[in-house]
This record gives sequence, C-alpha cells and structure tokens, in this order.
Amino acid sequence: MKLALFSDIHANIQALQACMEHARSQGATQLAFLGDLVGYGGSPAAVLDTIMHAVKEGAWIVRGNHDDLALHPPSHIQHTGEQGAQWTHDQLAPVHTQFLAQLPLLDQHGSVLLVHASAHQPERWPYVENSVMAERSMTAASDIDASIRYVFSGHVHQQSLYYLTPTAKLMRFVPQPGVPIPVPTHRQWLAIVGSCGQPRDGDLRAMYALYDDSAATMTFHRIPYDHAGAIEAVQNSGMPRTFAERLEQGR
Repeated sequence: MKLALFSDIHANIQALQACMEHARSQGATQLAFLGDLVGYGGSPAAVLDTIMHAVKEGAWIVRGNHDDLALHPPSHIQHTGEQGAQWTHDQLAPVHTQFLAQLPLLDQHGSVLLVHASAHQPERWPYVENSVMAERSMTAASDIDASIRYVFSGHVHQQSLYYLTPTAKLMRFVPQPGVPIPVPTHRQWLAIVGSCGQPRDGDLRAMYALYDDSAATMTFHRIPYDHAGAIEAVQNSGMPRTFAERLEQGR
C-alpha cells in the first residue's frame, strides 16, 4: 500500500487537485483525508465534491474542527474566522452537510490511526506542536489499540515527524521534501502531514505525505499549484481580505 495523506485542504481546490495528481504519479494506491476539508478557501463545494467521490471509491477520512464550524457556524459573528464559516455554510448543499456530519473523529486501519488533531481528546482539537503533545497523542493511540504503530494527523499546518527511540525517548524530525524516511514498525511514529491548502511556513507550495507500508518509508512532499487561481477564488467570494492575504504570504 502507498497511502497518500492530505490534511487541512481548506476549500483550496487548486492545491487539492495538484497534490492528488502528484500522488497518483507516485503510485498512490490509497487516499486519506485528515480533516479541515473546508474553511478559509473559496471553493468548498468543489473540494467536497472531489473528496466525496474519492470516499465512494474507498478513500479514508476523518473530521476536522473547521468542518464542524462550517456545519454549525455561530449565530453571532465575532471574528473573521466565524465570518468565513458562515460563508462556507451558505455554499454547502444538503448532500455536503450530510457528508460532513457523519465523518468520524478517528479512523483505524490495522497499525494506522488517522486523526485530525490528536488522538488524546480529539474532540477538543489540541495542537500537536511539541514533543509533550506528540507523546500524549501516541500514548492515547496505544491505549486505543497496542498494535497502532503510525498516527497520521494534520491541524498544525506544518510537516514534522515524531518517533520513540529504543529507550522510549521521543524525538522530533523535520523532513526534507521528496526524501523518503525509514519508518520501521518496531518503533511508534506520529507524522503531521502539513496543510494541502493553507501552508503557513512562508513556502507557498502545497503539502501532503506518502506512506509506503511495503518499504516502511514516509515521504513528505511540497507541490506547486495554481496559487493565483486559489487567491482569485477567495477574492471573488466576498470573504474577508485577510484570507486571500494568507494565501499570498503563506502565513
């Protein structure tokens, strides 16, 4: 199995299409979507249509916090994020809301666990931004099933890899794009695959990751895409200008 992992797409159809095309060129045999399918971007319906089709063909999927927010935007708008959630909600057809509403928080496939944020209290959407939070998520995964060796998540919008050493010390590794990393099953791993549609590290390229279970490797990718088209979709949507600026700056 070559598992392509996409997270934090945020209604950016241009980035999603580019990453999916690249994954196919790399021989991906299974797709997984790790939540935050919508929010911020200008093409929520197109993104959901694409993902719903993939799920019908067998793709795996979990729910993200922005998916929840689009389903239930607050009645009183207090900041731009909530304004964007209301706009997104208004773009969704019943088939889209029904799809989002039934998505799970966790999805296990053998030794692989998928979650948007953390396996520890996933409904609270904690950010796995350091070794303490990574270890907490990995421990929670083991509590679910001791056979889980790989936790794949997003939410943080950057790419990183955590693993336990033979002495049970947790280490963090910053991957280089396109370079396969050995991830043998005798260790436990947590990979944050980065944001497909909302990179925030100053690099405008989209992110996704590919896990090869036969070779026991993880490869983190950065993919150029129609960046101008994604910005134009936001600008034409009527959403706050700040969402377009984030895409322009990768911040």
